[in-house]
Amino acid sequence: MHRTAWTTRTAVTVAAAATVLIAAPTASQAAPAAAPHSVVAQASASGGIAGLKGVDYGTWQRDVQSVVDTARPYLKERIAASPAGEKPAIVLDIDNTTLETDFHYFWTFPTPAIQSMRDMVREANAQGVAVFFVTARPGIIESLTSYNLKAVGYPVTGLYVRDLPDLFHEVSTYKTEKRAEIEARGYTVIANFGNNTTDLVGGHAERTFKLPDYDGKLS
Repeated sequence: MHRTAWTTRTAVTVAAAATVLIAAPTASQAAPAAAPHSVVAQASASGGIAGLKGVDYGTWQRDVQSVVDTARPYLKERIAASPAGEKPAIVLDIDNTTLETDFHYFWTFPTPAIQSMRDMVREANAQGVAVFFVTARPGIIESLTSYNLKAVGYPVTGLYVRDLPDLFHEVSTYKTEKRAEIEARGYTVIANFGNNTTDLVGGHAERTFKLPDYDGKLS
């Protein structure tokens, strides 16, 4: 996730947050099912910010699928080889790694899931893998982010957002520290997913998988 692009989107998202909160259900209400594929496809037709930058939605989906096709058999094999007592976990970025953020405008809420990623994550979780999200999104929209992930079908073991002290660190440093925290809780991070190198560098993961960002065109 690139700092300049995210800063711009954050300002718009925070401005819209009050409106979204009025429509969002309370914590006691069940999250709605993931949006039907036809709805997602229709919403993606505009292309959002990505379309304005010349990123083709279909090409991006195929490139993401290629990463999933590599990661899925690895996860299956790694999970099967987990020793007794191990607590395997995967760590994921959010924007354009698990949600189609740049392909929809901010008023599309909840932002649709990347379906191939969601399906893979749910498969891993069903086999006992914990699912952590580590994002550079600011703490002010933590509740909206958590609701969005659950509403579109992601299991969420934990969500890490940037609080005030984290804003003084490089994104890569912050994300590395959070993976280390997950390990300190007794988990083994068997895979780390992100669409930017800042999501992936710094260790504390057995294997990393990079989704496309097209030289920074996607945040």
